[in-house]
Amino acid sequence: MTRTIVFRVDASVHIGTGHVMRCLTLASALRGQDHACHFICREHPGNLIETIRHRGFPVDALPLSGDRAGVTSGDEPPHAEWLGVPWETDARQCREIIRELAPAWLVVDHYALESRWEADVMPEGSRLLVIDDLADRSHQADLLLDQNLGRETQDYAGLVPKNCRLLIGPRYALLRPEFLRMREESLRRRQAPRLKRLLITMGGVDKDNATGKVLEALRDCPLPDDAEIEVVMGSNAPWLESVRAQAAAMPWPTGVRVDIPDMSRRMVEADLAIGAAGSTSWERCCLGLPTLQVILAENQRVVASHLEKRNAAMSLDSVNNFASQLCDAVLRLAADCGAMKEMTLDAARLVDGQGCVRVLEALLHPKKQHLSR
Repeated sequence: MTRTIVFRVDASVHIGTGHVMRCLTLASALRGQDHACHFICREHPGNLIETIRHRGFPVDALPLSGDRAGVTSGDEPPHAEWLGVPWETDARQCREIIRELAPAWLVVDHYALESRWEADVMPEGSRLLVIDDLADRSHQADLLLDQNLGRETQDYAGLVPKNCRLLIGPRYALLRPEFLRMREESLRRRQAPRLKRLLITMGGVDKDNATGKVLEALRDCPLPDDAEIEVVMGSNAPWLESVRAQAAAMPWPTGVRVDIPDMSRRMVEADLAIGAAGSTSWERCCLGLPTLQVILAENQRVVASHLEKRNAAMSLDSVNNFASQLCDAVLRLAADCGAMKEMTLDAARLVDGQGCVRVLEALLHPKKQHLSR
């Protein structure tokens, strides 16, 4: 039986692209099961509305300009400004769309939304999946997914109804199926590690130009003569042309790839990633790609710490002696292939690439019993 699933999610220069990309992964899996998926997104600068439509999903686009009046209380979520309008305005704009579609499930992946919005928009008979990373606000969810390492079920105590099912930890990471398909090849390739190909991925937007800082630090680092560098960015990245100019002046061949459709292949072929400590962490872990992770936001710090404790990545702070930290870490790994191999094995143990399958099972067969970790 075909069911409709509605996604409320945004991308922007401030929000980044990760929320939309993981929702697209889930939506594609649902479409593969003959379900109809529909998106509701606001037209923030840096939105991915056309990307979603290009993937074949209908989108209701909410206007960026809205009534800034009408907030009735001061107890807003810490990321409330990411919504662009008061939650009451967003709820009013979404309510009619959602109720007309009468979805079996509403999927909400937005740090600015919580239980008051959910109560205001949910149609009778629909169920709610919340995708979260923060455990900092209440929800009226039937199902909650937090794919982050170090998260515990008790972190959501008092924040969700007692009958809410929790899917907790990276075994539920929403990865596209190609990462599972390429996992064996990637792990086999890393049995004899070396350091030649570096992959730089600082997120689709990278509003603060962390990519530029990485290239600047690497320029004066004594990398092997045959080193190659590949930079991956999104077309909405505000520093894209600046990064292209930097890449052209690097001492080693340095390519800048934009909106690539084959990130899994790029990761398989890389020997070391230098990347943001965000949702791409789970892709790198699945493929066992040794990683120097750069902490670009406070909400990445806890996950980065847990990844480092499990030897799945090494952490770099983007504000403290970044250039020397980065160069020292790269040279240390270049001189110790055993450490790179251990990082590959430890990272791969955390994520097996089956997370989307598990989440899909919980959505489509909610009465079955599943482990929450």
